[in-house]
Amino acid sequence: MHVHASHAPSGPSRGRRRAEERRGLLKALALTSTILVAEVVGGFISNSLALLADAGHMLTDALALALAYLALGLATRPATPHKTYGWYRLEILAALTNGVTLVVISLFIFWEAYARFMDPPEVATGMMLVIATVGLVANALGLRFLSGHGGSLNLRGAYLHVLGDLLSSVGVIIGGVVMWITGNFLIDPLLSVIIGVVIIVSAYRLLRESVDVLLEGAPIGLDLAEVEAALETVDRVEGVHDLHVWSLTSGVNALSCHVEVKFEALTGTDALLDRIRSVLQERFDISHTTIQIETESYKEKGLVYWKLPESEETQ
Repeated sequence: MHVHASHAPSGPSRGRRRAEERRGLLKALALTSTILVAEVVGGFISNSLALLADAGHMLTDALALALAYLALGLATRPATPHKTYGWYRLEILAALTNGVTLVVISLFIFWEAYARFMDPPEVATGMMLVIATVGLVANALGLRFLSGHGGSLNLRGAYLHVLGDLLSSVGVIIGGVVMWITGNFLIDPLLSVIIGVVIIVSAYRLLRESVDVLLEGAPIGLDLAEVEAALETVDRVEGVHDLHVWSLTSGVNALSCHVEVKFEALTGTDALLDRIRSVLQERFDISHTTIQIETESYKEKGLVYWKLPESEETQ
């Protein structure tokens, strides 16, 4: 007997949170775009690579915020017969794209900094400091707009972009003051390298988690063996196999499995599914489940199932 329990991973509270996240993204995008123009103009006038590097990062931020805003809107669209899970994965694709752009802009900064180490040009530190200070204030406001990003990889990607810009602005200001006092313009490309390293470090975890979701790996922090053991403690459950847990998008976890019961337990499958659902929701925050109920005789027909390797089961 096959019984499926499927529960939609959406609700009014999630819808309200998404609307708030979109408003925060739009405010941050408007602010970032304005400062981007100011930094490009100021960077060329002051001849500061550090300021232009920060402007380049601002450009990727503006694109990232726009992409995150678009993906968040599309992700709310309902499922269709063709896209049975809806558009949730667009958020993950946006996060992945943001991570890649962070790495690309860092490599560009390193290349430009290398040329300036060979022949450091003079920098107009006064203009550099004014623009960097304005950028710092704008980035601080942007972080406040995005402070409710929670567990969303898409919003976390946008947040990391703006946080990277804020740290860049702090570095540019410190470097501008040092150059103004000492007249040592090697500080400018050195700052650029530091900014690039900060950007790459912030991108690494974002890329790793995005790829993990796209490969349908088990959610970070969730032990598959622990889930299996918890299900096997449910009354009337004799065994669990073919267990899979993955994320549709950040904060929306799904599970499918085969649950083995004795033949006489088939008359109470609704109550059994309710108990299983409660365990999965309360202990593991898994909201979307597909469960196949079967008897020992069905398993004995010689069907082969995927099961955790012994080394993982005993960990």
